[in-house]
Amino acid sequence: MAKKAWIERNKKKAETVRKYAAIRAELKAKRDYAALAKLPRNASPVRVVNRCSMSGRRHGYLRKFGCSRLTFREAALSGLIPGVVKASW
Repeated sequence: MAKKAWIERNKKKAETVRKYAAIRAELKAKRDYAALAKLPRNASPVRVVNRCSMSGRRHGYLRKFGCSRLTFREAALSGLIPGVVKASW
């Protein structure tokens, strides 16, 4: 389980990205990189980290399911993810 502070920090970054999205798009269209550099660092969407919705883990994140590989495996084996079955051959 990730620390609560890391999860909250990531939420704050995502909120900042939403806040400055229109301004960033406008400055990029104008190619005004000097003004773009004056915006907060956390306004860049690159700084937001994909985190598992259940555990907060950031490594081994599966975009399609929105969770880490460990959480995905537990949920799939317990039948919580529809359409996912264990492979056997």
